[in-house]
Amino acid sequence: MVQDTDFTGKTVLVVGGSSGIGNGIAHGFRHRGADVHVWGTRASAADYDPAEGSDLTGLTYTQVDVGNPDAIETARATFDRLDVLVHSQGIVAYKRAEFEQPGWDKVMSVNLDSLMHISRKFHAMLSETRGSIIIVSSISGLSANVGNPAYAASKAAAISLTKTLGQAWARDGIRVNGIAPGLVDTKLTKVTTENPERLKGTLQSIPVRRAGLPEDMAGAAIFLASPLASYVCGHTLIVDGGLSL
Repeated sequence: MVQDTDFTGKTVLVVGGSSGIGNGIAHGFRHRGADVHVWGTRASAADYDPAEGSDLTGLTYTQVDVGNPDAIETARATFDRLDVLVHSQGIVAYKRAEFEQPGWDKVMSVNLDSLMHISRKFHAMLSETRGSIIIVSSISGLSANVGNPAYAASKAAAISLTKTLGQAWARDGIRVNGIAPGLVDTKLTKVTTENPERLKGTLQSIPVRRAGLPEDMAGAAIFLASPLASYVCGHTLIVDGGLSL
């Protein structure tokens, strides 16, 4: 069992690995021996504040604006092999901004379009290592989200893309799977976690009675990328403490 989750000698890229869920996943792989690289939006690793849930210790950081297809295309890989690609990039626009075109377009470019652009960029590397892709979506992709149509639609599309790439790229030796987190305490969910009344109501709806941690998401991602999940393809694993039941 331990050997099955040992990633020594493997290279992992976590897009959006500078904070939150992605950062937790990045360190989960690092603690299991992987050489972990992360893409983020700020100029350097020094621009991230640990108080915001960012720990770039032991990770190789690169700035890439994944909302810009040209930036993805020209981004220089800091590795010569790739075994696991984790898509954990994601943004949300509050105050009904997603109902207007600028907000809609910005969220979709990061949460959906970049998934395909980056996956295509590293397809050859992943095929060579018979690697895997993990797409982080959300349980918002499985139900309505009254204030955030772009976020919900992008996550629903991410779940569909996981199925489609899983089917299309299995023949190339690449397994594509995903995870759909529920409430995880990150900077994107402060609207809930920093509102005591709203948080209390949400926690009452979660059977395990707590918010998720980035480490919880890391465990699911590590499983899906490991030989333990060698026969899992195109599947999105719900990791929400039972919130969506």
